[in-house]
Amino acid sequence: MTSTERAVLRVGQIIRVTIEKVAHGGHFIARHEGAVIFVRHSLPGEIVDVAITSIGSSFNRGDVVEVINASADRVQAPCSYANRNGCGGCDFQHVEISAQRRLKSQVITEQFSRIAKMDINVEVEEVSDSLGWRTQTTIGTDKNGRAGFYGSRTNTIIPINNCLVLHPSVNYESLAKRTWEPGARIEVSAASTSVPRILIGDEVEGDRIQLYEVKDKSYQVSPHSFWQSNIAAPEILVEAVSTFAAVKPGDHLLDLYGGVGLFALALLDLVGPSGRIDLVEGGKSATADAAVNFGDADNVKIYTGDVEKILPRFSSADVIILDPPRDGAKKSVIESMVACAPRRIVYVACDPAALARDSALLRDANYTLSDLRAFDLFPMTHHIECVALFTPTEVS
Repeated sequence: MTSTERAVLRVGQIIRVTIEKVAHGGHFIARHEGAVIFVRHSLPGEIVDVAITSIGSSFNRGDVVEVINASADRVQAPCSYANRNGCGGCDFQHVEISAQRRLKSQVITEQFSRIAKMDINVEVEEVSDSLGWRTQTTIGTDKNGRAGFYGSRTNTIIPINNCLVLHPSVNYESLAKRTWEPGARIEVSAASTSVPRILIGDEVEGDRIQLYEVKDKSYQVSPHSFWQSNIAAPEILVEAVSTFAAVKPGDHLLDLYGGVGLFALALLDLVGPSGRIDLVEGGKSATADAAVNFGDADNVKIYTGDVEKILPRFSSADVIILDPPRDGAKKSVIESMVACAPRRIVYVACDPAALARDSALLRDANYTLSDLRAFDLFPMTHHIECVALFTPTEVS
């Protein structure tokens, strides 16, 4: 076979490969006669038999069916559903926990190198226990009304009796014993001050409004408002964002994609009565909660709408915080932020690829990535949370 030819694979074919390295998205890269394969449930250096699950023009996908030569980082998955035919939620349960964080660090390095052409090395910090950390989840039901989660890359609900990554306060085992409406979507969340809330459509079991305590602040969170799912995440993120923001009395703070005000409320006392906070958020539920959370603070203004459209109204800001959706802020928002000439931009990111892209845009707009922290907010999965600090580039 010449260097320009590659094997034509077929779905269901089983081939033996050597795994090269981790890839973004929880997969690992292997090659077979010129064909690239993204493999689930493997580890770098392993020799494995892989069943091809899908084929494409540039890459193929496959699942490990047998490990021939295992990595020293491979462990027995604690959950019996963490397998190629089981739940698709936890793609790293077969990896020793400290090795999970090393793999995530490698992903961050690779994304910044490939997308931003930046040399980044960061340690992914441990935040919580590897099991029992998740306080929120969305449950599906199969045609028989049994609770469970989707299989990987399918619309099939896998009935699950117990989920080990869920916090005990979610009480998933009791939910699994109930018979639900087939095809239902059940959103469950457990706050620090109330029983779990179960939301099915517009029907609510438990407290519709939940209260969360973070340091010395109280946050109201309604059913359709975002809140961090790792029980330890709000406090650790507030600490990281506050340190990077370094706000001063009298500062004007812009909080973009601000949700219910997790970061801005934590910084309100530091800004002081002579300062000003503008929070922009697209979700009406979240901004309604934010209005309650800020109470009678007359130096806070909350905007409901698209950040891209509202941000150009501001001509200046001392500090900008942004916590955008998974696909990042993108060029127009970056340009509007830079036009405000903040002395600090603090970017909270749940996707290292989007952060790398936006870091390159900020670099080109004369903002330097001055510091970066990464947190393992989602143990047993490939997901990573980063907090990045950008400051104006010094001109020699």
